[in-house]
Amino acid sequence: MDRESQITALQDADFDLLVIGGGATGAGIALDAVSRGLKVALVEKGDFASGTSSRSTKLIHGGVRYLERAFWDLDRAQYGLVKEALHERSILLKIAPHLARHVPLLTPLYRRVEVPYYLAGLKMYDWLANDEQTPPSRYINAEDALKHCPMLREKGLRGGVVYYDGQFDDARMNISILLRAMDLGARAVNYVEVASFTKTAGKITGAQLKDALTDKHFSVQARAVINATGPLADSVRHMDDPKLKPMLKASSGSHIVLDRRFSPAEMGLLIPKTEDDRVLFLLPWMGHTLVGTTDNPAPVQNNPLASAEDIRYILRQLAKYFSIAVSEKDVLAKWCGLRPLVQPGAAVSTAKISREHTIEALPSGLITIAGGKWTTYRRMALEAVDEAVALHKLPVKRASQTETLAVAGGGDYKPDQPQRLEKRFQLPLTVCKHLSLSYGDRAERVCELALKTDKRVLVPGAPYLEAEVAYAALHESARSTVDVLARRMRLAFVNKEGADYARTRVQELLGDALGWDQAQRDADSRRYDAYFG
Repeated sequence: MDRESQITALQDADFDLLVIGGGATGAGIALDAVSRGLKVALVEKGDFASGTSSRSTKLIHGGVRYLERAFWDLDRAQYGLVKEALHERSILLKIAPHLARHVPLLTPLYRRVEVPYYLAGLKMYDWLANDEQTPPSRYINAEDALKHCPMLREKGLRGGVVYYDGQFDDARMNISILLRAMDLGARAVNYVEVASFTKTAGKITGAQLKDALTDKHFSVQARAVINATGPLADSVRHMDDPKLKPMLKASSGSHIVLDRRFSPAEMGLLIPKTEDDRVLFLLPWMGHTLVGTTDNPAPVQNNPLASAEDIRYILRQLAKYFSIAVSEKDVLAKWCGLRPLVQPGAAVSTAKISREHTIEALPSGLITIAGGKWTTYRRMALEAVDEAVALHKLPVKRASQTETLAVAGGGDYKPDQPQRLEKRFQLPLTVCKHLSLSYGDRAERVCELALKTDKRVLVPGAPYLEAEVAYAALHESARSTVDVLARRMRLAFVNKEGADYARTRVQELLGDALGWDQAQRDADSRRYDAYFG
């Protein structure tokens, strides 16, 4: 069902649950609720995953630094968070086989005393995971470490510890969760904002909505409303009650992308100690090298940008561990995301605030879920729906199905799909791999569209097809060039120059698919320029 049909469906029915926010948590809530047999609507004021949920470090992980903190601080909450996240990691690897996979990570060590310390810690990480599908951590000597990562500084290297975590495509995961929810009957629409709540006797019974693309207003009725807007959660809470104290503190996380020569093809690095006692990840991602992240207090804003100081900070940390030079001219892309952190009772730095989530129910009936991280989105969603069911006595028909329910594209995906697509559609294998890892078992639909456009690519030497633009517009609710290049294809996240090269053609194809006039094309150009600052 296309976006316009979804909007019509929103106005023609009463819902058990209205979800505000189309990021990871909101998408997860929609899927969890509809899997229980509830009538679900979801609205997102921007594009799906346009905020925090597309700007992560692309790791599905328990958090080795949280485990270390749990050990030294005797913090049972941190320990529990790591254990829960590792359990969720194993689930995500199964329900999204095209989007998520194991990635080995090498921690280089330059002091002998560090070897038993880190090996013991990562063995505990393995034990907590209790996951037979994930290879165990192991020690490797300095020679082997340099074979895996020849860019490492050789002087003083004592070896390293290799452990395994999960890696994924966050924005594609987000849209795939929503598409599965829509397959099951949920109504989900982007670029629709909650203007106000509808109340009866002080209780929320729905919302007044505004379509940002048409300026049309309409209402939706719902027995329960969940606020899952991440860093913007306080603004929705204050819409209900302006006197509420803020519950969140935002932290910014910046990342850069470098050429593939800065990382091994199949292994990442965990830099265990930065100048401010944090860790830094260097990861192979989409044929490039992803590096991040920072952790600084930040104001809440719709489109945060990576600052020049953040970029310099990341490059300084790399210089301490690399034997090859890396500078700002090597940065192909950069981005910044906001972490919604639940404020603790005492003032601490954002780097030390737990990534635990919290659920709040207000007297009006509004439920807010905040905090957490991508890896635990499914568990957060389950608990939020549990709260809504109990508080509003929602008519569930069955238990949650999300522990085994594959996201869109994952149900019939097989590892040999790229080869099968190559044989059937006579497309380059690199293109077939890209399509398979983006769309899973739905990649054939994109290939069939590609036959109608002579299989044309958007950027020479890159695997992205023109057919993906029409597919994003017709089947994935993309409504801007940024939607396509940043969140449906990810080109803007790995190569800004490549995105700039493709933007004119993408706008042309998108405008043709959606029937844009010149004013709409001009507005799209302004959105693109604003996105990159």
